[in-house]
Amino acid sequence: MPAMAEQRIEAVRKFVTVNATPEVAFEIFTSDFDSWWPRSHHLGKTPMTRGILEGRQGGRCYTQHEDGSEVDWGTVLAWEPPRRLVFSWQIAADWKCESDLSKASEVEILFTPEPGGRTRVDLEHRHFDRMGVGGEAMRAGVNGEGGWGSLLKMFSHRVLTVTRKES
Repeated sequence: MPAMAEQRIEAVRKFVTVNATPEVAFEIFTSDFDSWWPRSHHLGKTPMTRGILEGRQGGRCYTQHEDGSEVDWGTVLAWEPPRRLVFSWQIAADWKCESDLSKASEVEILFTPEPGGRTRVDLEHRHFDRMGVGGEAMRAGVNGEGGWGSLLKMFSHRVLTVTRKES
């Protein structure tokens, strides 16, 4: 009997163009992550107090909470400032932590210079097939309302706020 082909779930792709250089956009996306990531988007048992994306390959992506707990939700897989960032999305389809990297999807963000000092920020969330049965549901969740499209708008707004202050 032939082996069944592994089902491929299409990646989610979103982009935004911001009025900032790749260096500034990368810095805001990563080091300033806490300033634009919504407090509603976390896996902790108590309200989120801080979102952290550690700036190095192997760094943690996690949130801190009012009860003092820390909840890991990803690992930095590629750290290439100011052009590229890749992190695992260690969140299962039931919106609980997934510690097994082989079952995690991943997110890649590219920062490409555009004319006039602008930057195109491309985001690709892929490998939902690693999640098994819940992969389609996770894809729908991150592609829908409150997903990556709205998160990139929040990021874009933060870039605008920062760059206006610097002007």
